[in-house]
Amino acid sequence: MMKNRVITQLTLGVGLKDEATFANYFAGKNALLVEELKKAAQGAGERVIYFYGQGSTHLLQACCHEAHQHGLSAAYLPLASLIDFSPDVFEGLESRQLICIDDIHRIAGNRIWEEAVFHAYNRIHDKGGQLMMTASMAPKSLGLALPDMVSRLSGGIVFQLQPLTDEEKLHVLTMRAERRGMMLSEDVGKFILTHCPRHMSTLFATLETLDKMSLAAQRKLTIPFVKTVLEM
Repeated sequence: MMKNRVITQLTLGVGLKDEATFANYFAGKNALLVEELKKAAQGAGERVIYFYGQGSTHLLQACCHEAHQHGLSAAYLPLASLIDFSPDVFEGLESRQLICIDDIHRIAGNRIWEEAVFHAYNRIHDKGGQLMMTASMAPKSLGLALPDMVSRLSGGIVFQLQPLTDEEKLHVLTMRAERRGMMLSEDVGKFILTHCPRHMSTLFATLETLDKMSLAAQRKLTIPFVKTVLEM
């Protein structure tokens, strides 16, 4: 019963962030990858795509949103969370048209989980489904226990996500702020980039905090206000 409930939740997209869409992603040097992912999420293009690097979860979830918008069945599997369940959660996924597996590196060295993913891969491929996978590093660097897993993960196209420049990060922050109805000046944006960790997930969390606090205090985003909120 637990397995079926987990699968149902994954299939319905529970856990997908509303903002994790292609429209809400600045591609930068990753335009080719985004193009390939969009085609795959629409039922065309490459059948197996593996990509790694910062921002991969956003893009993987964007694939699921895109698939749902085009009437395709999709399942999102975050291995960081599923590792606490039985690998039986992979059973039956081949009936979906798009399967997105996040954080493959989480199961490296765990032979039981590696075998589950390996067999799921084969079933999905045999059924003609499309498989999108992410990890923190390239397939050969994962330290997998099953040698055949490396060849499977490399069986399609492999991309490394290219990091954004500071100028691109500022653009993304400004774009995200505008969509929240916030006015983020260039000076304030540069201040946040200079004084906060530069991972985009951290920067987005910081922006969300500032948004909530500015609304509560009825204050504009200024450098003094940012300093106060972030206790600098």
